[in-house]
Amino acid sequence: MIGGPRPRRFRAFGLRTRLLLAFLLVAAVSAGTTAALTYREARNALLETAQDTAVSSFRDQVQQSAFGLPLHGGAGLEELLRGIARKGKPHPWVVFAEYGSLRASSGENPVSTVITPELRRTARANPNGSFERVVKDGVPYLTIAMPMVFKTGPDDLLPSGLVLYAVMPLTDEQTNVDALLMAARDGALPGLVVALIPGLIAARSVLRPVRELRHAAHSMGSGQLDTRIRVRGSDELADLARTFNESAGQLELSVQQLREAGERARRFASDVSHELRTPLAGMLAVTEVLDEDADRLDADTARAVRLVSAETGKLAVLVEDLMEISRFDARAAELNTDEVDVAEAIRKSLESRHWTDDRVGADLPDGIRARLDPRRFDLVMANLVGNALRHGAAPVTVRLRTVALPEGPPVLIIEVMDSGPGIRPETLPHIFDRFYKADAARTRSAGSGLGLAITLENVRLHGGTIHAGNLPGGGAVFTVEIPLHAEEAGG
Repeated sequence: MIGGPRPRRFRAFGLRTRLLLAFLLVAAVSAGTTAALTYREARNALLETAQDTAVSSFRDQVQQSAFGLPLHGGAGLEELLRGIARKGKPHPWVVFAEYGSLRASSGENPVSTVITPELRRTARANPNGSFERVVKDGVPYLTIAMPMVFKTGPDDLLPSGLVLYAVMPLTDEQTNVDALLMAARDGALPGLVVALIPGLIAARSVLRPVRELRHAAHSMGSGQLDTRIRVRGSDELADLARTFNESAGQLELSVQQLREAGERARRFASDVSHELRTPLAGMLAVTEVLDEDADRLDADTARAVRLVSAETGKLAVLVEDLMEISRFDARAAELNTDEVDVAEAIRKSLESRHWTDDRVGADLPDGIRARLDPRRFDLVMANLVGNALRHGAAPVTVRLRTVALPEGPPVLIIEVMDSGPGIRPETLPHIFDRFYKADAARTRSAGSGLGLAITLENVRLHGGTIHAGNLPGGGAVFTVEIPLHAEEAGG
């Protein structure tokens, strides 16, 4: 159905949203990676600067201090340790001394809870000293171990057994590191917001040709085959636009050729049918006269006369059906509706064809009125009942009813059921095709081969549908459904 432009619907994860999310994801990863690397390098630089300064200063202070060995505890040792601690760089230290079982410090406690066993083992193994960063109760510390040694040669050192430890809190450095982290985070968030601007610009540049392609495809689907897209640039989207335009041009040419061929075919069928009507009328008049005199002719001549008469009648039906189907193809068929009693219309159709005997039964409740084209509706009923009698088996049942739908108007339903073997499954999809023969070996039939196709077109002209199927107990059933207006469904 051809309609106007479709309303734009919000898509939570449409192409624009996905492009923006992808752009923001790239921006977030880039900003996060840059911030993380910057933070790591700045943090390492801050800590290494403080660490190198402390280690170098502590080594110098230890080397300049004079300790008499063997070492004895007391106020003198603690004062010496406090002197070293006061000269601590870049921050004051707490200095601890360990000599055998002797423990002393520049602070209140002679033993540190920050110095780890690993650092003590490393200090005993490395006469040049070592250091370690540890966190105790959430506070970072730098711990430095510096053993006192005797130089016995140019490259020989002898441990004295005395090890000095410096413990320096890194609270100032941690504050600076936290500030760096806050700055990196606060700088990344505005960067993501700013990244939205080029993201929107990029998304618009990508989506604009996509929207044009969508509108162009919708226009072509609505029948405007001359629709084309403006080509901009030389990128992949421009190639897509050129390909679309080339395909649209080929499609327009093909459709135009098909329309011309179809129009020629319809005109040919219509012209041939029209030209055949006049000679057929004369032939029918002659065959009627011959039929009347057939009884006075010899047997062979009478049989030939009756055969010519029957075939002439079939030809007349075929011509009329061809003219009717050509009107549908040319969209020239029109409805001339009138309000009718549907049950009464079906009875008249059956009576006019003498289908009132036990071959045809009817379940036709009175009072169902609808606006129908009486001639076309009569043709529908005649084709369906005649098809059931010809290809099915008697008795044939015609059932009429209406059904109220949850949405929309009620529906008029007419079912024509026969008692034959039913329709083969492979035949069902083609039952309404023109000139379709269920049996490929059957080259002749009693009808024109267009009856069900014309029936389908007449039902569609009423805005309805028709379906073919099989009954569970055997036999074919044709179901016609025609929508009724509210005022037409009354009884």
